[in-house]
Amino acid sequence: MVRAAVRLGVDHLTVFGFSTENWVRPRQEVRHILGLHEKLFGRVAELNELNVRVRWIGRPFDDRAARTPRYVQRAIAKAIRDTEANTGMTLTVAFDYGSRTEIAHAAETLRRTGQDITVESIGSCLYEPELPPVDVLVRTSGETRVSNFLLWQSHGAPISFAEAAWPDYSSTDLADAVALARRASPSPH
Repeated sequence: MVRAAVRLGVDHLTVFGFSTENWVRPRQEVRHILGLHEKLFGRVAELNELNVRVRWIGRPFDDRAARTPRYVQRAIAKAIRDTEANTGMTLTVAFDYGSRTEIAHAAETLRRTGQDITVESIGSCLYEPELPPVDVLVRTSGETRVSNFLLWQSHGAPISFAEAAWPDYSSTDLADAVALARRASPSPH
């Protein structure tokens, strides 16, 4: 998908790697998914070849509720560090991420610091405030509901519903989603 997004001229691609709700899955499934993510964050040479910069959003590692294992934290930090000079597409991986948790975290930060709670102040306290608004939200697996993913950032964005499950989601499916975004806005992220 990253290669396809680069070919399509996408500036920002954010993928849902692991949600805050995924921790309740069977332990063996969680371990398998964590291993896949360690490998994903380890594909730095390929990302550098594509000039892709890695970013991450999720519960801060020092948060009491954070559950990301240290080996995945190290892989995330290394991928970010090793791709920070790249100037092409930004790939943001949402790991130990839930949009409702992110919004609550922003509100708690504002309350703790005594700041007024406004649309702008909440936006400035999200995990990655520089993340641009979502141009199109992709929902795979034939699901026709919105998940707990980028709820704040996707306000007003069209939703591309795909029958294919994520592993089978194709570059053609992505091109269709980008076309939907381009009809709504001239520069998709």
